[in-house]
Amino acid sequence: MENTIKRGTSTNHDKTQTTGITVSAYYKVHPEDRQIFKDAVIPEMIEANKLEGCIYYAFSQDLTDENTFHLLEGWRDHEAYERHENSETFLTALSTVVKNVRILDREGVRYDVLKMHIDDPRGKV
Repeated sequence: MENTIKRGTSTNHDKTQTTGITVSAYYKVHPEDRQIFKDAVIPEMIEANKLEGCIYYAFSQDLTDENTFHLLEGWRDHEAYERHENSETFLTALSTVVKNVRILDREGVRYDVLKMHIDDPRGKV
């Protein structure tokens, strides 16, 4: 499937595209550091979505806890993921967060995807 989605927009997530690497993480930040965290990750999120091999890269604020943020990344392959991990924008955001944000809790998981299945539970109702 060819990627025809415009990069750098809020509607660019086509999760039906094949991903070789998926990352799911969350960060619970100190309330006083929430804006610093957002200011660091928003530019990184925008730039990551422009990278070759990025299928989707999104942070979202939790709907029940404003101090918790969820990250979901999808990369075409390991090489695309590694390019991102070594990109200037990622390293800048990481440095800002590590040095200036009190992370109260964090967990992240990287999945090497062998097979994808499209999930649409709407047919159950």
